[in-house]
Amino acid sequence: MSARVEHTDVGAYALGLLEADDKRAFEAHLDTCRACTAELGELSGMAGVLTGVGRVETEREQPGEGEVIDLLRRRKAADRRTRRGTLIIGVAAAVTLVAGGIAVGSGLNAPSSQVAVGETHHGTGPAEQFYEEGTPAGGVGVTGVKGGVVYESKGWGTHAALKLEGVRGPLECELIAVSTTGERKAMTGWAVPPKGYGVDGQPPLYMHGGSPWNPDKIDRFEVVTTAGRTLLTVDI
Repeated sequence: MSARVEHTDVGAYALGLLEADDKRAFEAHLDTCRACTAELGELSGMAGVLTGVGRVETEREQPGEGEVIDLLRRRKAADRRTRRGTLIIGVAAAVTLVAGGIAVGSGLNAPSSQVAVGETHHGTGPAEQFYEEGTPAGGVGVTGVKGGVVYESKGWGTHAALKLEGVRGPLECELIAVSTTGERKAMTGWAVPPKGYGVDGQPPLYMHGGSPWNPDKIDRFEVVTTAGRTLLTVDI
């Protein structure tokens, strides 16, 4: 073995399997690595548990120390890949929700700067709070549809909150930002259930959305169905 330090040496060190050069190198590494120090504490009882356990004689040849260390390293690397993969999947799912503008449930208590999060009127959520505290720009809707948008400039573009009423489902809708040059970008999207929003005693819908354009680059907001029908237009 060489004296090159691996984070995965912590298991071999706890078992007393490192050679002299590797042991000295790893002990020096512990002075600067909190992760290995913490992991060593978790494994501190392992050597005691194994103390006094004699060699088990079997017809099958027992692995040498080098093989044990290699096994420990490979097992540790596999565990870390598994944990890293789980984290990446979780982050990717979150990014997909935000980037794709998918509406998620009303139980979220996210800050008002978070985009692409919507909620129905089951308690005050961040979109409703931002809308109610702002000055809405009123929209013009098709028959029975009402709504408005409150928006603010952010470092990354424009944050907007929509209030929508008088819509019956089932429908799939998007909040669209239309630039002063006519370019269109979806800010968020959601599904309208059969009972609808803001009809027959149903609460209105409040939604967050985000655009990479600053407000001075936006001409209007539109609520559009995925079939291409415009339900609400909000000029700004």
